[in-house]
Amino acid sequence: MGETIRLTVAQATVRFLAAQYSERDGEEQKLFAGCFGIFGHGNVAGLGQALLQAELHEPGALPYVLGRNEQAMVHSAVAYARMKDRLQTWAVSSSVGPGATNMVTGAALATINRIPVLLLPADTFADRSASPLLQELELPNAGDVTVNDAFRPVSKYFDRVWRPEQLPAALLSAMRVLTDPVETGAVTVCFPQDVQAQAHDWPVELFEKRVWHVARPLPEQAALARAAEIIRSAERPVIVAGGGVHYSGATAALAAFAEATGIPVGQSQAGKGTLVFDHPQCLGAIGSTGTTAANATAREADVVIGIGTRYSDFTTASRTAFQNPDVRFVNVNVAPIDAVKHSGASIVADARETLEALLPLLDGYSVASAYTERYTALDAEWTATVKAVYEPEVPANGAGGLLTQNEVIGMVNELSDPRDVVVCAAGSMPGDLHKLWQTRDAKGYHVEYGYSCMGYEVAGGLGVRMACPDRDVFVMVGDGSYLMMATELATAVQEGLKVITVLVQNHGFASIGSLSESLGSQRFGTKYRYRSAETGRLDGDVLPLDLAANAESFGIRVIRTKTPSDFAAAIAEAKAAPDSTVIYVETDPLIGAPDSQSWWDVPVSEISELDSTKAARKVYDENKAIQKSFLRPSS
Repeated sequence: MGETIRLTVAQATVRFLAAQYSERDGEEQKLFAGCFGIFGHGNVAGLGQALLQAELHEPGALPYVLGRNEQAMVHSAVAYARMKDRLQTWAVSSSVGPGATNMVTGAALATINRIPVLLLPADTFADRSASPLLQELELPNAGDVTVNDAFRPVSKYFDRVWRPEQLPAALLSAMRVLTDPVETGAVTVCFPQDVQAQAHDWPVELFEKRVWHVARPLPEQAALARAAEIIRSAERPVIVAGGGVHYSGATAALAAFAEATGIPVGQSQAGKGTLVFDHPQCLGAIGSTGTTAANATAREADVVIGIGTRYSDFTTASRTAFQNPDVRFVNVNVAPIDAVKHSGASIVADARETLEALLPLLDGYSVASAYTERYTALDAEWTATVKAVYEPEVPANGAGGLLTQNEVIGMVNELSDPRDVVVCAAGSMPGDLHKLWQTRDAKGYHVEYGYSCMGYEVAGGLGVRMACPDRDVFVMVGDGSYLMMATELATAVQEGLKVITVLVQNHGFASIGSLSESLGSQRFGTKYRYRSAETGRLDGDVLPLDLAANAESFGIRVIRTKTPSDFAAAIAEAKAAPDSTVIYVETDPLIGAPDSQSWWDVPVSEISELDSTKAARKVYDENKAIQKSFLRPSS
């Protein structure tokens, strides 16, 4: 038997994680920047002890950061990994029971967005000597099921280490999935409390530096030839750029491809920034929250080239956006599930490698000048629209002289630096940012919209700042998301992380309120109001929530603003400050962003006694009639 070292399971896990690296294109980086954790009885004496020991004896090997909410810790890890193009991430440790199940939402978010994160929830005793354990799920029909089994459907890989001997296989499998560009997402490895503390003799080879190669799958020549033939036949092609362009580092290749062919580019939420906003071929956002330029171009497109996109219904409106009866699709994606969508001619390969290989096959091809002139004119019209809402003739034209959300976005966009990062996730803000924000740097836009998880914003901002400490981070958050999870402001103070949070107060759920109104439900249940003694409904006065005071209680500088000049001065002060700032502003929720001339399929009641619902159903049926299945083969 070879040389061994005696460590507990938890100590071995920490030492192993500290020795893992990822590599792509010859560049190596530590796979784990550290470990977020909240300790409880399930992990304090196991992983907690191991992290303490590492901090004392091997400083910097796997730094520990104390979070305030388990879900939020996962969000921070996801944001970090996304900014690092999925080449680095964090581990996240929790106790058993509610600490573990708090992470399930974060796991779903990571998996849906295909972002790597390692979750290490504690579990019940493997030997069952202490059963029924505090916080244990006791099922009368299954003795081996714990609350951690809830992670199975939302994890890309799930394992439970019942015995020390199982640890190497579990950890190696976890690393395989975390570094897989196709199958990555949340990886969950559960650790029974007693097993964490058990000692075992481990082969020293387990703890040697291990480098995981992140592959760039190459395109097949036959697939390239088919795609080139379809593209050459196109008169009005359009590209839909998704997050895969960012993750493969293909932004330069996309720009070269678009410039050489003249093909315009629409961007999903994850794909925003793949071209800067003023690039000649950039039409900005596409889909339900897209620009009128991108959506008008999409409606007429005869060939749609999807690059690194999932064709999500909201961010591309893919079932109704493309109305040309003869439209065909060419899909470039590392994931086969996405490459075959809409019956597209599929290239299952890396985006950068594919664009670079495809371009020579299109030598001599370019769209007609009339087409270029048309989409350029459409884009100029949209740019003028954005300028008008950023800088209205009557500033602060909301009710009672309140600023509008459009003006808030405009001032942050114009007064921030090009390399600053805007972070958002849910509510009305992401849609408005998607269509209005003018991205000047490939990494300057960070909106989580695969899961659109309320509460991601502040926690995600921390992860972004950790990943790029040389950039200012602007977290844009509405009062609804803020109330769900503002806890990581405390972590920002603890870690000395500078994050600028723009807290928009509009006394309710503005996004769902607007959607409710459009669906005939009259903004029911979306406003923060007292329950009225007269009506028995939530239609009384506005609740006296002082969110600025709440933010101040975290020990963070808070600037209350009312006027455009107040708000502009606050941005300047926040950028000049060395630490975190919350900028508080009230806005009028009834003034929305310009219409995208697109549609999102949210079913409306088929029958109703309400006239508002009946009218909404009529509109729904009209739009439903143009929805397409795209069953015609593109190849």
